[in-house]
Amino acid sequence: MVTLEQAWRAGREFLAKAGIEDAAFDARELCRACCKADPLSVPQRTLTECEQLQLQQLYTRRAQHEPLQYLLGEWDFLDFTVAVGPGVLIPRADTECVAQAAMDALRCAAAQNSHVAAMDLCAGTGILAIAMARCVPTARVTAIEKNDAAFEYLKRNCAQLAPEVSAVQADVFGYEHKLDEESLDVIVSNPPYVTCDEYKTLAPELHFEPREALCAEQQGLAFYRHIAPAYFSKLRAGGMLVFEIGAAQSKDVCELCRLAGYVQVSVQCDAAGLPRCVCAHRP
Repeated sequence: MVTLEQAWRAGREFLAKAGIEDAAFDARELCRACCKADPLSVPQRTLTECEQLQLQQLYTRRAQHEPLQYLLGEWDFLDFTVAVGPGVLIPRADTECVAQAAMDALRCAAAQNSHVAAMDLCAGTGILAIAMARCVPTARVTAIEKNDAAFEYLKRNCAQLAPEVSAVQADVFGYEHKLDEESLDVIVSNPPYVTCDEYKTLAPELHFEPREALCAEQQGLAFYRHIAPAYFSKLRAGGMLVFEIGAAQSKDVCELCRLAGYVQVSVQCDAAGLPRCVCAHRP
């Protein structure tokens, strides 16, 4: 007979030996997902043979650095939980400051105009579009994603969490031609921004995520160089463009925004104190 506490402790030790940074947390989450019970709450609950086998399989996959989020099939962001899995970028706490900036901008626009619209470019799981739609339920929010696998997660998450969001499968390089001039109040994007050299040094977990959702050409700046000028005219006067950026990219992205005609360009930091968000206004 194996108790849940025993299984958790064994998993914690197994993952720690494999070099998993927060082995205790990961083992606990895998126990909760597999056995539908918390080893710290019901430590003496016994596992069936099937549960023992399934849990060991999950431990083995995690020891091989497969992301915990993929194994769980879901992850929290702000006050909601989205479905995640192979083929889509995993939501991260770093992005919460980007979501907050976009939500604040949309709230401000809604206070002045009852008909507001926002767009999430490179939407992935849809966390930014969903956050905006939940923040301002009357807003018309559109989420754009090109990748087939990611788009399936986008549709699923929007349907469950913010059915009013319109999910569109399209390439942000060119989608601007389908938009009316001055039709949006907020544009937000967490585009690929890792350089090819940086990608080689990333933690092994990140190599399970889609490379195209992480890496960008032109030293990580390709998407910023396109989006900033191409979508400028789609914003209404006073509208805001919100970018997530790499920690070393604030100077370059701010300059790209200014060159495209934006004003009041500013940088916000994430919870770790790193530059993570660039906000820019159309005059």
